[in-house]
Amino acid sequence: MAVTIKDIAEKAGVSRGTVDRVLHNRPGVNPEVAKRVKALADEMGFIPNKAGKILAARKQPIKFVCLLPGKANLFFDEVIQGIRRAESELSDYGVTVDIKYVKDYSPQNHVKAITKVTTTGYSGLCIATLDTPEVQLAIHQAIENGLPVVSVNTDIPDSGRICYVGTDYSRSGKTAAGMLSLTTNDELNILVITGSYNVRGHKERIKGFLSGLDTHNLSYNVTGTIEAQDDDECAYQKTLEFLKEHTTVNCLFIAAAGCAGACRAVKKLNRKGLHIIAFDEVPAIKDYIHDGLIKFTISQEPQMQGYMSINRLFSWLMEEGKRKPDDYITNTIIKIAENI
Repeated sequence: MAVTIKDIAEKAGVSRGTVDRVLHNRPGVNPEVAKRVKALADEMGFIPNKAGKILAARKQPIKFVCLLPGKANLFFDEVIQGIRRAESELSDYGVTVDIKYVKDYSPQNHVKAITKVTTTGYSGLCIATLDTPEVQLAIHQAIENGLPVVSVNTDIPDSGRICYVGTDYSRSGKTAAGMLSLTTNDELNILVITGSYNVRGHKERIKGFLSGLDTHNLSYNVTGTIEAQDDDECAYQKTLEFLKEHTTVNCLFIAAAGCAGACRAVKKLNRKGLHIIAFDEVPAIKDYIHDGLIKFTISQEPQMQGYMSINRLFSWLMEEGKRKPDDYITNTIIKIAENI
């Protein structure tokens, strides 16, 4: 269901009249109350009910497009669930959403995909992509051609995008380091397994983890870094090869997808006692947590990422770009066997 003024009033503990005055910028409301109501409206994804614009939208349906990594990355299944929920709630406004996939982490393929949707008549774009100069330029050009863009899951702040919807990767990395500090004082020889060196979120999560280890005075050495392209088979082969050559590795930091492949390599070599740090709640990670191979994971509310990215884009259109929405940062949630 779409968020209503009544919903905001109940959560804020004020009258519907007060919420109405705040949302329509009318006087007579305490500034602190007004600030709180606006923050709640933003957080809950409230969309102004502007009858004239709704009618216009029905005459000319709004079609958004989402560009996401390839279907093999199961994390995005839940992001898509959130996108579909937002699409359903906005169906009365004539909103539909197409979802398209970019095959790999080649900047050329991402630029090609962005350029294609720019010329296809879409009303807005939500995108999880690379943070490289050529991709930034492609997004700038899309925006100049009238296509508003929201970055979802991983940010591209120098692209001119409207806002970012996703996790604080640095915080999630630091949280993982904090959890690890509760379970070991070992000197850590770490193998870092990332998805792509060109994904901003993956890099920020690694930096956050290492910063957190420093904060907690844990002794560590990064033995090596693998780029696994968010692919389980690639992660398996590269992890297997690396662990065979580096027998002192006692910690895997899996910054992105590929956890199932990396853990399969650990089991293949019968390497016991490794600290394995993983993120999100895809089925394989849940299984390994229940098996005890992984002690915890850090979740990032993927459904909310998809849901809020569409709502942010729609709100921007309804406001005709007069009010740039704030970034929406999802919660960093620790999951263990008892609550996953």
